[in-house]
Amino acid sequence: MLRLDPGERRVATARSFAVCEGGGEYNVARGLRRCFGLRAGLITAFADNPVGRLLEDLILQGGVDQSLVKWVPYDGVGRAARNGLNFTERGFGVRAPLGCSDRGHTAVSQLRPGDFDWEEIFGRWGARWFHTGGIFCALSDSTPAVAAAAMRAARRHGAIVSYDLNYRESLWRAQGGQKRAQEVNGELVPLVDVLVGNEEDYTAALGFSVPGADEHLTRFDADGFERMLETVAKRFPVRAAAATLRRAVTASRNDWGAVLYMEGKCYRASERPGLEILDRVGGGDSFASGLIYGLLTGREPQCAVECGAAHGALAMTTPGDTSMATLPEVLNLMKGVGARIAR
Repeated sequence: MLRLDPGERRVATARSFAVCEGGGEYNVARGLRRCFGLRAGLITAFADNPVGRLLEDLILQGGVDQSLVKWVPYDGVGRAARNGLNFTERGFGVRAPLGCSDRGHTAVSQLRPGDFDWEEIFGRWGARWFHTGGIFCALSDSTPAVAAAAMRAARRHGAIVSYDLNYRESLWRAQGGQKRAQEVNGELVPLVDVLVGNEEDYTAALGFSVPGADEHLTRFDADGFERMLETVAKRFPVRAAAATLRRAVTASRNDWGAVLYMEGKCYRASERPGLEILDRVGGGDSFASGLIYGLLTGREPQCAVECGAAHGALAMTTPGDTSMATLPEVLNLMKGVGARIAR
């Protein structure tokens, strides 16, 4: 989708917007391509109009392959299909970030399982990893079936499936609410190898809770998350379950960390209390891309979760949904290199 950012102003008072591309799955693919140097492709649909071509142009800069994008004819006003917009305020201090989605009747929401040749993608083309998530599955009644078809094909051909629960109440509101979200995710998660989310995601999308947590306890409860992820892994046949840990002190300063449950053991990333935030959107997606990079390239679980947490932290220091970090920056942060100027 196209993100419109009012900068230091608010959406309701803005007179100009900066634009960038974004979206849960795309942010992960772009991070894998631009930061980590892996080949990545995007499977989606755009209405064929100037907004769609703007998205195409932005994605070209990100290096993500678009050969599988389905271009849908545009009827002139968007009654049949249009491209999604997302207006996003970054927030500052005590003012929280704010998102306003404009995504009804989008081309991607109308996808059907038969729109793509999944056997070719995972069989002949040999895609090794498939990533999708709860935002895509909340767009319409048909999108969960698209995700399920892709997941089954990926597993038949030995590709790894990851899924970001990414619960958004505003998107599920017209699709049956939290109850429907839990039904959909309950059907899809058994097809998943690597599950990603945060406390809200696991609670709202699957019905789990962090043991010992209440409304007065910070979300930065690593012990509780470890117990929760172990419970999730016992209930669903996932190989790994990961969660980002975030306590928003203010919109501009967050405590940040992550935990991974894999092979019967929990791995915690280095905690970063008081992390200064420029734009928090996409931090979780950048964690996912760093984690995927680590696992896909055979790193140890501890290294993979550290890579994800470091990449997510760096992504939140720049504007926009997508990461502008480099692999050397990620590796340096993992080593504890400070913020002294590099010359």
